[in-house]
Amino acid sequence: MTTEFRADPPTAADERTLLQGFLDFHRGTLLWKVSGLTGEQLVQRAVDPSSMSLIGLVRHLSEVEKYWFHRALAGHDSPPKHWTAEHPDGDFDLADPTQAEQDVEDFRALVKTSDALAAGYSLDDTFIRPGHDGPYSVRYLYIHMIEEYARHNGHADLLRERVDGSTGE
Repeated sequence: MTTEFRADPPTAADERTLLQGFLDFHRGTLLWKVSGLTGEQLVQRAVDPSSMSLIGLVRHLSEVEKYWFHRALAGHDSPPKHWTAEHPDGDFDLADPTQAEQDVEDFRALVKTSDALAAGYSLDDTFIRPGHDGPYSVRYLYIHMIEEYARHNGHADLLRERVDGSTGE
């Protein structure tokens, strides 16, 4: 595995640049962990009894991007693609190896749109999450997303090692 998907975050910069740098680093880490695998490998549930898979993590984090940036921050009507009342874990449970490449491309597109949306706000701007008391700051949003990715990238490390033995940071 190579790290062509990510760049180290800056070590000295303004707050917004640091937060974006760490978020981009973690997004790139996820893409690194899913690179070079077949659809069958990406949907492999490598740690029984969990339904978690590498592509499931991509699909889950796509939904998280959509919820926080598109729905909560920007107020867009952007319903979940993989989560439904019938399948609340559809991001993991309904992963299809023939759709894995498209799932990764969908993730990349959502990230680009998320960044474009966030660029229109200052870190001190606030928003109300659907169904929650608020307010939440854009600063909170960045910190939460970094935490979300960091946690799931730990899962991705273990899953990737179980799938093909690859390890890395």
